[in-house]
Amino acid sequence: MTEVPQTRFKTPFYAQQRAVDRLNRWHTWNGYTVPDTLYCEDLEYFSIRNSCSVFDLSPMQKYRITGPDALAFLNRLVTRDVAKLAAGRVGYSVWCDSRGHVIDDGTIFHFGDGRYRLCCAGRHAAWLADSATGFDVEIVDETDEVAALSVQGPTSYAVLSDAGVKGLESLKPFGVIETELNSLPLAVSRTGFTGDLGYELWMEPRDAEAIWKAIFAVDDKTRAIGTEALNLARLEATLLYPHIDFLPADETIRPGRSRSPFELGLSWLVDFKKPMFNGRQALAREYREGHRYEMLRLDIEGNKPATNAYIFAKPGGGKDVGFVTSAAWSPVCKQNIALATVEASAVQSGKPLWVEIFYQREMRWHRKMAKARVVDGPFWNPDRKRQTPPSRF
Repeated sequence: MTEVPQTRFKTPFYAQQRAVDRLNRWHTWNGYTVPDTLYCEDLEYFSIRNSCSVFDLSPMQKYRITGPDALAFLNRLVTRDVAKLAAGRVGYSVWCDSRGHVIDDGTIFHFGDGRYRLCCAGRHAAWLADSATGFDVEIVDETDEVAALSVQGPTSYAVLSDAGVKGLESLKPFGVIETELNSLPLAVSRTGFTGDLGYELWMEPRDAEAIWKAIFAVDDKTRAIGTEALNLARLEATLLYPHIDFLPADETIRPGRSRSPFELGLSWLVDFKKPMFNGRQALAREYREGHRYEMLRLDIEGNKPATNAYIFAKPGGGKDVGFVTSAAWSPVCKQNIALATVEASAVQSGKPLWVEIFYQREMRWHRKMAKARVVDGPFWNPDRKRQTPPSRF
């Protein structure tokens, strides 16, 4: 496996984002400087839901996986059956340690001819190298070699089509094509982290500025966004965020802090019909005997976000049975929403849970026990994200 290239600290789109920045609120993601918010979190969020948003995805870790054993390696690494992932398709998956606890989640791109790309939020070069022992496979960290943009929102199809991207009219959700924009090569996948209609663009860093300008030349309602707006959108879509909704199993110190796919609501990603994969024995035992926790979607009364709140089985409190991992007031759903990890024994069909919310008003803290209803499915799940071809809106 090749050595991880030295980090450049600024993505190929840094200058374009800095040009529209008004707040100077930035943080570090995998060594790259990325914005929390560029000008207004609310306006950035509504560009995701009402028009077209552009998020710099370049710091996402990208591993190119090739070789005669590429498929066999990936099938041993992750819990789903990668053999079912046809060329031109993208699959969401997780990979686990020997205890069956999730190390990270990510997407696998199958470009055909045995060419794969694994994308994830964190760095896992060492884990991938160890997992590749005995396989004839080449794994290359190509994070610095591939610039990426997430273009999301109801007008994203119209904006990209008008900019000159070909082939989008037939691209289905979780599909990927290799195309071009103004003679510049790029791959486009119908994927994203917003639960809305949207695409992710993958290109060479030298072409990044030209592609950025081509996109923003189409419609003056297209907006660059930061991670704060994206985080609210992904919560509405009930998409998990590493280090927020779960801790990578290879980074936890105290026992009981990591989670299995079953405990994260990802049982559909575990395929026991395929050959051996990392954590299979532990997951099979958990499947037979039951799991400790459940990841729940909660609709909470009131409008005070249940950030970092404890959860109880009774309105009077007592011993807590879980805690909220992500919470917000959803502007588009008009709901007080949250993701929470709760003891499986405390979850009973049809029975509410109670959330202890603390909020500040005029310099004083107030406590409220709010009733919470368990919700099936995402809070935000519009039909437009599945339409092929999409509407132009």
